[in-house]
Amino acid sequence: MNARFRTLTFLATLAFTVPALAAPKDDAVAKPVKTVVQSVRYERDAAALKHFGSEEQGKFLLGDAWTKGTDAQRKEFVQLFQDLFAGIAFPRVRENFKNLDSITYEPAEVKGTEATVASTIFIKHPLKTQEMKLKYRLAKDAAAWKVVDVTVLGSSMLTDIRDTQVKPLMEQGGWDLLLTRMRTELAKVKKK
Repeated sequence: MNARFRTLTFLATLAFTVPALAAPKDDAVAKPVKTVVQSVRYERDAAALKHFGSEEQGKFLLGDAWTKGTDAQRKEFVQLFQDLFAGIAFPRVRENFKNLDSITYEPAEVKGTEATVASTIFIKHPLKTQEMKLKYRLAKDAAAWKVVDVTVLGSSMLTDIRDTQVKPLMEQGGWDLLLTRMRTELAKVKKK
């Protein structure tokens, strides 16, 4: 009985002192999200972009048109989208993070090669603390988990971009118009 008690005590102590052993899958899924957030916060945009599933984003944004594009068109789209996203969204995120108090993450929900990680960001303003709830959608490629989409206040970033920007351009002029407009917008962003 005494040996059994010591074994249970040892296992309980081990479980509390080494929590990483309890959820290694969750850590692997949440790590790219945390890396993206910290990289953007400290202006390491290139590091943040490495953790995005750019091809998955392209497939979602272009739907059936993705497979109809040439390899060169898809490659240029991915690069332009990343550059535009970093140039437009990242500065806005940094502005919000000026008064960052803390961020909490919920355990990842994994279903095969897809996962979600929810977080709450606490922004401290002079008179109150604001809470922003975000949900990150990730996909696993051959090497690692990659961030594909972010939902804020129930609104998917990719769905909004697809419906308000990509779809209308594709309907008007296909790949050529889309890429031309993206190049133009990137030139404007770089001038700022």
